[in-house]
Amino acid sequence: QVQLVESGGGLVQAGDSLRLSCAASGATFSQRSMGWFRQAPGQEREFVAGIDWTGRVTRYLDSVEGRFTISRDNAKNMGYLEMNMLNAQDTAVYYCAVRNLRWSWGSRATRDFESWGQGTQVTVSS
Repeated sequence: QVQLVESGGGLVQAGDSLRLSCAASGATFSQRSMGWFRQAPGQEREFVAGIDWTGRVTRYLDSVEGRFTISRDNAKNMGYLEMNMLNAQDTAVYYCAVRNLRWSWGSRATRDFESWGQGTQVTVSS
């Protein structure tokens, strides 16, 4: 079982950048695709970015494409989300999670992910 802990959130101004980290424990992290999700108050949790187990394939929510970059370092059991040009609509609690199947890629659905961390708050003031 993989366990995840997010960090790096904070209060920033519009246009600023943040880098979120996801520290993983467990032997199968490097065998699972990883995703970053976010949930704003009163809204459903939504997919933000995903990366396959090799780190070579990524996909993004349309509204963050070109501003956010997902990456991972399997040797360190770490995942990252670099966020640039932040705006007020990016305000949310951000979560990392891993696919519930090894060697599986493509889903954006929260039901296909597991081992959710506790989340890290990102607040962007305009």
